[in-house]
Amino acid sequence: MTLQQLKYVLEVANKGSISEAAKDLFISQPSLSAAIKELEKEIGINIFIRTNRGIKVTNDGTEFLGYARQVLQQAELLEDKYINSTPSKQRFSVSTQHYTFTANAFVELVKEFGLEEYEFTLRETKTFNIIDDVRNLKSELGIIYLSSFNEQVIRKYLDESNLFFSELFTANPHVFISRENPLASQSSVPLDDLENLPCLTFEQGDYNSFYFSEEILSTRSVKKRIKVSDRAAIVNFIIGLNGYTISSGIFPKYLHGKDIISIPLEVEEKIRIGVIVHKDITLSKLGEIYIEKLKNIRFDM
Repeated sequence: MTLQQLKYVLEVANKGSISEAAKDLFISQPSLSAAIKELEKEIGINIFIRTNRGIKVTNDGTEFLGYARQVLQQAELLEDKYINSTPSKQRFSVSTQHYTFTANAFVELVKEFGLEEYEFTLRETKTFNIIDDVRNLKSELGIIYLSSFNEQVIRKYLDESNLFFSELFTANPHVFISRENPLASQSSVPLDDLENLPCLTFEQGDYNSFYFSEEILSTRSVKKRIKVSDRAAIVNFIIGLNGYTISSGIFPKYLHGKDIISIPLEVEEKIRIGVIVHKDITLSKLGEIYIEKLKNIRFDM
């Protein structure tokens, strides 16, 4: 197995076509096909399935490409440091559920540790995609929550994906509402008081199981529900429609001014927010620092 072969398969995966990848790699299509077949034979798996419409990455191939991507990034760092004599470009990526505090910690990380050259990625995405990103090493870390309702199912999926969950903190559920909402003056909110308000949740796409929901009490029946795909929409609907969403209560006010407040929800459930990491990967220094900043966030609110 060579670095060149790893570059080949990653380029084919990115292009979705051997012929298109061959053009960009400046080699012939037969030579590229032969190199890939040789690699597949050596490692004992099929990375790609060939079809009339091009190529498709297999499940085994997806896992292999994740490791290949990590190897090539490390090789690039070595070349920059010892051959090109240039500062190494920092790289770090994290996938997370839609929490403002994860973005805040990310900002603090970049401000403090971003050198002249860096490539940092923050993916706010669906729960299944977060787990998949970390499983396939697209992201070094993932941020999700566990509760008494979803823990058994999520932990089973994490185990199957060779990932482990490390708790950051436990939070009491809160409702996020507009300061102009009729409930804004209450010190806490019972579920019955939410009955006639629009419930705002993040849609989960093809994996729209209750267990993958970003909000606790996902099986609860509500009269009005609006599903959205991004955090900005949630904020707009909280303010414009007097809607609400349920989350941790950890909310940096400077990100959205004083328009939105959080009030404790009167339920027994707890939200355990934590980091998921691949069992075969050692955290980078940036990963360790980001986790520390996440831990500190709740004390800065």
